[in-house]
Amino acid sequence: MKVKILNTQIDNYTMQETLAKIEKSIHEDKSIHHVVVNAGKIVAMQDDLELRKSVNESDLINADGQAVVWASKILGQPLKERVAGIDLMSNLVALAHKKGHKIFFFGAKEEIVKKVVDTYTKEYSSNIIAGYRNGYFKKEDEQKIAEEIANSGANILFVAISSPTKENFLFQNKEVLSKVNFVMGVGGSFDVVSGLVKRAPVWMQNAGLEWFYRFAQEPKRMWKRYLIGNSKFILLVLKERFKGKK
Repeated sequence: MKVKILNTQIDNYTMQETLAKIEKSIHEDKSIHHVVVNAGKIVAMQDDLELRKSVNESDLINADGQAVVWASKILGQPLKERVAGIDLMSNLVALAHKKGHKIFFFGAKEEIVKKVVDTYTKEYSSNIIAGYRNGYFKKEDEQKIAEEIANSGANILFVAISSPTKENFLFQNKEVLSKVNFVMGVGGSFDVVSGLVKRAPVWMQNAGLEWFYRFAQEPKRMWKRYLIGNSKFILLVLKERFKGKK
């Protein structure tokens, strides 16, 4: 079920298959360390060996970006579909409400993470909240934070911290966080849920243009990540595709 693309191991699961695997893990009181990859992260993994190790040694790896799905087809290892992190998070919040699971929300600014908790409390119930914490901390505080999360009674942990800090935090504290059944990095999903950032229309998501919609909202902050990062990804895919054909 693994597909290897540009030094990245990706699980070839649909959204429903992913949810079923997570629900089974919670039911059996096991632990899954999850990560999603997009074009930018895969580019970073080519040189950042610590990030590559953190990602590839995760228990479950989904393709978050549509570009990754397209690349898998070009490289002859087609992934079934994109499993967007924000969609997976939304589905898991609904599942937590239905099954009585608890969630810890970790990351973003204090007002953002609090707004996320308030939004889900209003939509569902405070019963799904195990706790929350903003994403600003010192390196020496990491273990204490991990212990706080582990002892909160959470079945699910969402981490909204930028890469590679997020992946490395989760990997380095994997043993402590093993008390949590499902651990997941969610990128900028808190910003969307809180209303700070708007998500692209569905047609743009399906067309692989979600990155452009995000870029248009914050061009000064996002131009390097998307324009340079996406260009590098395309070159890497083409180089891999035609390697050995000269």
